[in-house]
Amino acid sequence: MKIVVADSISESALEALKSQPTWQIVYLPGGSLADVIRDADALIVRSATKVTAELLARAPRLRAIGRAGVGVDNVDLDAATKRGIVVMNTPGGNAVSVAEHTLALILALARRLPQADSLLKKGAWEKKKLLGVELRSKTLGLIGLGKVGIEVARLAQAFAMDVLAYDPYVSSMLASEQDVKLAPLEEVLKTSDFISLHASLTPETHHLVNARTLALAKPGVRIVNCARGELIHEGDLLRALESGHVAGAGLDVFETEPPRDLKLASHPNVIATW
Repeated sequence: MKIVVADSISESALEALKSQPTWQIVYLPGGSLADVIRDADALIVRSATKVTAELLARAPRLRAIGRAGVGVDNVDLDAATKRGIVVMNTPGGNAVSVAEHTLALILALARRLPQADSLLKKGAWEKKKLLGVELRSKTLGLIGLGKVGIEVARLAQAFAMDVLAYDPYVSSMLASEQDVKLAPLEEVLKTSDFISLHASLTPETHHLVNARTLALAKPGVRIVNCARGELIHEGDLLRALESGHVAGAGLDVFETEPPRDLKLASHPNVIATW
C-alpha cells in the first residue's frame, strides 16, 4: 500500500508509518503531489495541503485520507464521498499542545512580553510604559468547548480566571463538570476580558469575529485564535485594534497561510506565531 504524506509530521509518527513492512511511505511535505498521487492508496495531510476535487481526480486508487489534526475543512468532503474515499481526522490529538500555546499567548498579551523584550534589547528601560494586567479574577470567554477548549479552561482556572463558553453543541452538564458556565455568544462577548477561539470552521463560524461581534465585545478585550484563521475577519480585527477597542490579539492561524498581507500580523499589539 502506498501512503503519501503531504505535510510535515513528527519524526516519531513517520517512523511508525515506516515500520509497517507492507506500506510504501512517500514523505513529501510542501512538494508537488501531481505525480506521486496517481497510484497512492492513502493520503495524510495537516493544514497546508488542500485536498480539492481536482487533486482527487488525479488519484484513482485513493481510498483513505487522514488529517493529522482537528477538523477536515481543507478536504473537499463532497468530492471524497462521491469517490467512496474515507476521510478521517484526529480530534484531541494535539489538544494539550494547542491549549498550552493558547495560554502562552494569553499570558504574553497580559504582560506585554514581546514589547518588553524588544524595548530592553534596544537599550530602553521603560518599566512604567508597559503595565500589564493580572489574570486573576478576569473572565475568559471560550468560543467552542471541545477537547481543546476544555484543556484551556482547566489551565485558565489554575490562574483563578472565571470561564464562560459559547458552544451550542455542548450540554450544560458537560460544561458544569468543567466548572464552566455556558452562555449565549452575546454574553460571552460583552463580559469577557479575554476571548479564545476553539470552534471548527463551518459556514456558521466563518468570520464569526467581525465588525458586528467585535462591537459587542468589552472595550479593551484581548483575542486569541489558535483554531482556524477563517474564524476572524482580519480587516475588521485590524480596525478594532487600530481604534483601541481591542487591546491586543494573539494569532497562531491566519486566513491565508503564510499571510501575504502583514498589516495585521505586524501590528504592535498583535503577537503572531505559526
